Amino acid sequence: MRIWSIIYSQEFIMTMKLLLALLCGGILGMEREQKKRPAGFRTYMLVCVGAALVMITNQFLGEIYPDVDPTRMGAQVISGIGFLGVGTIIVTGDNRVRGLTTAAGLWATACVGLAIGAGIYYAAFLVTILTFITMSFLQILDNKISKKTRVINVYLEFEEITDVGKFIRRLRSENVKIYDMEIKSSKKTIDVCTTVIFSLSFPTNRNHKTILDQFHEMEGVLYAEEIG
Repeated sequence: MRIWSIIYSQEFIMTMKLLLALLCGGILGMEREQKKRPAGFRTYMLVCVGAALVMITNQFLGEIYPDVDPTRMGAQVISGIGFLGVGTIIVTGDNRVRGLTTAAGLWATACVGLAIGAGIYYAAFLVTILTFITMSFLQILDNKISKKTRVINVYLEFEEITDVGKFIRRLRSENVKIYDMEIKSSKKTIDVCTTVIFSLSFPTNRNHKTILDQFHEMEGVLYAEEIG
């Protein structure tokens, strides 16, 4: 009887919830850690276990004070986690945005922690597995889809500003539409070059690697790279 009383004791249930939150956060953080992302293994674990503790605390206060909203603290976690997520999103010098998946993963991890704290174990573990699959394996599918489309965003470096005009005329001769263009100067070591970020739309689906190879061969183009 004493064993069953321990199993169903409040302290034991709390311990199991927090350990499960630690495990789920670790599973999601492991994938980010392997890819050397800003928020990795420990960050995800802390977010998940912290969110679980918030929900446990909220439920505990709800039992003591019946008039307390049992979802209020959890709602603050959902909105507050955005500040941590923003810290993982960076924009590089060539306007490449990084960290969006990590930020979204942190938000999902916080939701998993809240679900565990509320005792919704099945949904929490299922979301953990689905999120892990999304971040790990669906990236391959995403790359295949994004690398062969009509639209491409490219970062280009030109020797002279006049080379930009030649490049644009070449695009128009091939019926390529220019949706956006940003020109700025860039200095690398002692050389100064003109850098341009283009948003382009081709008449048909094209392999992006083939497009970049063609850009590299054009007169006046020093460097070409696709950006997200």
